[in-house]
Amino acid sequence: MSTLAPTLEAFFTQRLVAQRDASPRTISAYRDAWRLLLTFARDRVGKAPSQLDFADLDAGLVSTFLTSLEAERGNSTSTRNARLTAIRSLFRYAATLHPEHAGLIMRVLAIPSKRHDQTMICFLNPNEVDALLAAPDLDTWHGRRDHALLTLAVQTGLRVSELTNLTISDIHLGTGANVHCFGKGRKNRVTPLTSQTVAVSKAWLRERAGNPADPLFPTRRGRPLSTDAVAWLLAKHVANATQRCPTLAAKNVTPHVLRHTAAMRLLQAGVDTSVIALWLGHESVETTQIYLHADLALKEQALARTTPPGTAPGRYRPPDKLLAFLEDL
Repeated sequence: MSTLAPTLEAFFTQRLVAQRDASPRTISAYRDAWRLLLTFARDRVGKAPSQLDFADLDAGLVSTFLTSLEAERGNSTSTRNARLTAIRSLFRYAATLHPEHAGLIMRVLAIPSKRHDQTMICFLNPNEVDALLAAPDLDTWHGRRDHALLTLAVQTGLRVSELTNLTISDIHLGTGANVHCFGKGRKNRVTPLTSQTVAVSKAWLRERAGNPADPLFPTRRGRPLSTDAVAWLLAKHVANATQRCPTLAAKNVTPHVLRHTAAMRLLQAGVDTSVIALWLGHESVETTQIYLHADLALKEQALARTTPPGTAPGRYRPPDKLLAFLEDL
């Protein structure tokens, strides 16, 4: 066995789990990145993953791997950069254990993240939200569950993983109604609930029953919904809602779009971005600035408050007939 294999095992068991106490999602993301890299290196170098050494994973191979993620697997630039982060983390850990590979490790660590254009976020307007919440069939158990889930998601802006991890004890519907979640970055967050969400949630809890530790939104067998299941049921209800609100057809509505929708509703209601950052559980207020860029109405309001410059419109007139001919082409 090469030195890479025990180093990789120690990185996950000691560095991530014992020392950093990394979350299961972080460990899963790093695991997937390294599984892809080792498989790629096996095909290129011709060695079994357990026989690969640091010399086989030089900067050239890692760069080729990152390129293949976009060209062959169709990954986005953000995903490519996330894979690079996982690779860098292991190499930084290895730098203290294997100084004999210092040059190779530094060249891998020098691989830059790739810049990419920031796409405009997608969110639903009030008519689209109403159409989506009206889509589930309230005559069925699944429809009532989905209606309660979507209502909570649109109002609170919880991440899909936070929604699926909710238990019955996490939602409090008395005075000061709120929902408690343990979210990204190991942060506990309490989000207040509106009267509409409280009414829908009360009706669902009466039907749901169960013990405090049971999932709030279960499958028929009582297990927590998976994130893929939430994405599937959302797509199904969006397809039905499109018949009532055709503008939904032009939008790729994912569970994260519901989170964006909750943020935009708060922003359009005049809530400060620092409060929205706390509401969503953002690590930094700067993350919340994307919603300012996405809201054209706020920009139009700002424009309406400004005084236009007192300039008269003018028109360029070519000084020569030949130039005029060229201008008209």
